[in-house]
Amino acid sequence: MSTIILGIESSCDDTSASIIKNDTILSNVIAGQSVHEEYGGVVPELASRAHQQNIIPVVFKALKDAGITAEDVNAVAFTRGPGLLGSLLVGTSFAKGFALARNIPLIEIDHLQAHVLAHFIQEPDNPKKVPQFPFLCLLVSGGNSQIILVRNHLDMEIIGHTIDDAAGEAFDKCAKTIGLPYPGGPLIDKYAQQGNPDAFTFNKPKIPGLNYSFSGLKTSFLYFLRDQLKENPNFIDENIPSLCASLQKTIVEVLMGKLIRAAKETGIKEIALAGGVSANTGLQNAITTEAQKRGWQTYIPKLSYSTDNAAMIAITGYYKYMKGEFAGQDVVPYARNK
Repeated sequence: MSTIILGIESSCDDTSASIIKNDTILSNVIAGQSVHEEYGGVVPELASRAHQQNIIPVVFKALKDAGITAEDVNAVAFTRGPGLLGSLLVGTSFAKGFALARNIPLIEIDHLQAHVLAHFIQEPDNPKKVPQFPFLCLLVSGGNSQIILVRNHLDMEIIGHTIDDAAGEAFDKCAKTIGLPYPGGPLIDKYAQQGNPDAFTFNKPKIPGLNYSFSGLKTSFLYFLRDQLKENPNFIDENIPSLCASLQKTIVEVLMGKLIRAAKETGIKEIALAGGVSANTGLQNAITTEAQKRGWQTYIPKLSYSTDNAAMIAITGYYKYMKGEFAGQDVVPYARNK
């Protein structure tokens, strides 16, 4: 028997709705918000207002693209957190209303768990290989950097995490200091491919265990620019490709160092990437290289499933639906990790 899940994602500045039938995607609609570009980052109040404008047309299009009606939906899954509280409230409220009107189950989803389970989304007539349990997932995004031990679809343990800033935030903030527009991470990746990754060196954090830290790296990058600009006011303009390449190499080495250690300590050779920064070509190349060297089986998500999207919410909702893990109408969103 088929199970159809409507997924709702509204944790930051993308409003998304998706329809999944069992583990197969039928539609995935995303409405972005260009209003934040001039501010150099997401403005929470503007984000929540845009979600209110986008949520109904996005859900309507997701249903239409999937070729179904609201009456065909068996349950609605929504991002409960973490994220921007105002944005989460829009998605949560819509999901509650939809579930109540249709008298169907409501399923709360942790945004980070959903990033991991994006690897299990299947596409019609295009079956793909999925990670085998247990596997390690390096989840890297604008707000999080984590190493997760995944025992099954709903049993995950964070064995390493950032103690301050995330890798994606480091990319964006460093990009801003050299005059690149928001979001800067993809632009650093673009320029890095034209630069020399060994041109400059920046301090790497020395954090025990499997945890990460990127605040010191950001400070090192800032002070390096300050010193160079004293000697040459045109230093940034003359060196953007190599600055980006050197920064990217440093961040990737920090990420990979801990991942390699985690793989050694656990003995696990099934390795997955997740989150928006998984699209970074430097990181993808590094994990591919290590896979060949260490005998890893690696999994890199499609770009459309690595950034914030409702398909990952819907697939997680499917696995929770099968376990009967439902939420009540009194559920409230949370801004930070539980």
